[in-house]
Amino acid sequence: MAERTEEQPDRDKGVYAISVVAALVGTGQQNIRLYERKGLLTPGRTSGGTRQYSESDLATLRRIGELLDEGLNLAGVAKVLELEVENDRLYRELKRTRQPGSTNP
Repeated sequence: MAERTEEQPDRDKGVYAISVVAALVGTGQQNIRLYERKGLLTPGRTSGGTRQYSESDLATLRRIGELLDEGLNLAGVAKVLELEVENDRLYRELKRTRQPGSTNP
């Protein structure tokens, strides 16, 4: 795994408040809270319970917006996100098994 540098920040580190995230992705704070309640994203929390959103969370929120714009409901969005994560995992596993020197067939 590559070592993180200043040019390569941790995409999963929560740094944004919900108000900033809402402005960045162009949706309301209540929508973001709803997506969290539906399990579509899980932001980090401070010790006091304040949500802190990461770059990865922003990407997820943008993807949710795209899927909603395409006509999916939240259940459909949840399924697509789940399948995209699984597809990515399977792709990485396949890539790893096809590397030279791999003991897998």
